Amino acid sequence: MDIQAESTAADAPEWYRKAIAEDADTTGLTVDGTRVTVRSWGPVDADAAVVLVHGGSAHSHWWDHIAPMLGDDRRVVALDLSGHGDSDRRSAYSLDAWSEEVAAVCAMPGMPADPILVGHSMGGWVTLNCTIKHRDLVGGVVVIDSPIRELSPEEEAAADNRAFGPLKVYADREAALARFHPVPHQEHSLPYVLRHIAEKSLREVPGGWSWKFDPTMFGRKMPRPELLERVDVRVALFRAENGLVTPEIGDHMYTMLGRRAPVIELPLAGHHPMLDQPLPLIVALRTILADWEHSYPLGR
Repeated sequence: MDIQAESTAADAPEWYRKAIAEDADTTGLTVDGTRVTVRSWGPVDADAAVVLVHGGSAHSHWWDHIAPMLGDDRRVVALDLSGHGDSDRRSAYSLDAWSEEVAAVCAMPGMPADPILVGHSMGGWVTLNCTIKHRDLVGGVVVIDSPIRELSPEEEAAADNRAFGPLKVYADREAALARFHPVPHQEHSLPYVLRHIAEKSLREVPGGWSWKFDPTMFGRKMPRPELLERVDVRVALFRAENGLVTPEIGDHMYTMLGRRAPVIELPLAGHHPMLDQPLPLIVALRTILADWEHSYPLGR
């Protein structure tokens, strides 16, 4: 889907315009010598918190229209993992390093205890790994369309040279925006959401404009499915109806998690539900968060 210049927030519904107009507090953390950008919404004295973790090659602005809609009584935090967005790059990337960055956000001064992690795609595996390494910091995790597979969709696209190769420099900003598309491709992404995320994905470089992500992050194997058997916090699995987590994969993940994690289908959604079905995603997240704030987790 090409992004046209006229596909702006002016075309969007009122709820979306109000959400992205909400200012986020921006700060940074240094984790293992690397500066990580952190953006926050909601009251600083909240009793509950949510940490949003993006997928591969994405960034915290993918959540700009989601975060403000998760409730006025919660602190909602989104970070740019290293090598993504406005965070610094590393000489090498790993699931463990990204998990430490999420843990550092959970441990920030003033952060409410037991935040709920929400991870999309590759970010789902980052959050699951974080819960294993830092059980004491995490109250639960919601995993959005993160399938059990050897490679993430971004990894597969990089390996096949379909995307994420050496970063091209575009002399014209609009030409760069027109080249933006999610991986994997999905048919019904909302143009005004794509436009906003594309604009936040670009940085000015000598000679023009280029993408913010570091393409050297690709080439890692995904964690083994057995990682799920080590997760000891409450979990909810969101599968997109037209995404990568098939009903069979969802059932398998449910079993490996001890048959205690609900598998919730997001109707009509592609792999990136914040792009094509943001309101069902928001409703599902708010429902899980409300339930978990008034219930006890079921052990294995």
